[in-house]
Amino acid sequence: MFVGREEELALLREEHIGKALIIYGKRRVGKTTLILKALEQCPYQTVYFECLKGTMQENIDGLVRELVRVKVLPVPLAFNTLQDVFAYLNTMPQKMVVVVDEYTHLYTMNDSGVVDSVFQCIIDNRLSNIELILAGSHIGMMKDLLQERNPLYGRFAASLKLDELNYLDTSKFYPDKSAYDKVAHYAVFGGSPFINQALNPAATLRENIIGTILNPMSPVYLYASHLVFSDSSLNVNAERIFSALGNDRKRYTEIEDALGVKKTGNLAKQIKTLTDLEILSRNIPINKPNDNKKATYELSDNLLRFYYAFVYKNASALQVLGAETFYDEYIAPALTDFIARRFEDICREYFSLQVRSGRMNGVRSIGSYYPDTAVRCESKVFPIVVELPDGYAVYLPKYSSQPMTIDEIHGEAQRMEGVNDPGIRQLGFISLNGFVEQEKSYTYLDGNDIFTRMQSETSCLTHH
Repeated sequence: MFVGREEELALLREEHIGKALIIYGKRRVGKTTLILKALEQCPYQTVYFECLKGTMQENIDGLVRELVRVKVLPVPLAFNTLQDVFAYLNTMPQKMVVVVDEYTHLYTMNDSGVVDSVFQCIIDNRLSNIELILAGSHIGMMKDLLQERNPLYGRFAASLKLDELNYLDTSKFYPDKSAYDKVAHYAVFGGSPFINQALNPAATLRENIIGTILNPMSPVYLYASHLVFSDSSLNVNAERIFSALGNDRKRYTEIEDALGVKKTGNLAKQIKTLTDLEILSRNIPINKPNDNKKATYELSDNLLRFYYAFVYKNASALQVLGAETFYDEYIAPALTDFIARRFEDICREYFSLQVRSGRMNGVRSIGSYYPDTAVRCESKVFPIVVELPDGYAVYLPKYSSQPMTIDEIHGEAQRMEGVNDPGIRQLGFISLNGFVEQEKSYTYLDGNDIFTRMQSETSCLTHH
């Protein structure tokens, strides 16, 4: 099942003969599927080659075998360099698209600088009849190709970073579920096409969790437990960081305390590595952009958040109890709170899409907000805030199967009275299952409508 990626498909389907493109993203995010989908309508000869973790000559020989298989070459020919291969292809009458996937595998037994210089030469001199697509899963190494110090800097006609699918597209994997269940599945499993294709769209959330994340034989379990550590640049201390974070946003000092590490700078280096690899995300309140002490960190992947919040530290109990009992005792009691945190992300995503679609004007930024004068406010940070030209609009979310009552609205409004912050101009509520009634003082967003009207001319927001 292929969903979403319309803009990415359009980019890849443009003609780039004589040019090179780069596409990258973490493993299982759908890079190869996207590339192959784009090539389905390609009018030219296409060649797809996944690099080997071997010598340059082994990769040359592998590419030649693929060229023979797709009948670009009638018989295997002997080439000593990749430059020679592309020089030969460039002499052929037909135009073609050549995909070199998992590009960074070439680094395994070859100097990275040499590899990059080889492809610099290919792009500069041997692509008049060829479109070259370089793809890879090691985000750090692939991003490095775009840096000024790299031989390949400035050689790409387009670069495409592939992220997980957003909530809007991910929910298409289970179209018949309610908004409540769609949010729950996305909160737990995230937006990886690979993961969502492994789910049973007719099953309950409990059934899907038990059948995948809690099943050691499931590819989803293997993904959650091993994906991150396939990157050899990481060390085992990363697991302790992930466990410390779980489902929470934490400041650097809180992570230090949780790990019991001394202020040696080693933790800072590790967190920077994980952030550069986009395994961790660093969040700063939009009203404190220069205050690093207010920065928090969290896992970027929903499934990894779930795994480290519930499974990792309780692995022994899972083995003893079995999946069903483990779910009931360790997951079920805290699952709603976990999903509620991820609902906040979906709400921010909604506002971002509203801005991109032109339905919200004047928005300067979207993120969290740190109130300086919180007297009676339970939360130190408001997670959903839109910065407008005249101040900030704060939205308080409710993830529930029931609509929000007027008493709940009044209770939240009273707690907000303790925040004497002149920058906050508007107060709004986002309730997944709507509202029993509304008062004119506030802004309301019915969560059942999140994304569903994005194709219409009417905004989901109702201002009073």
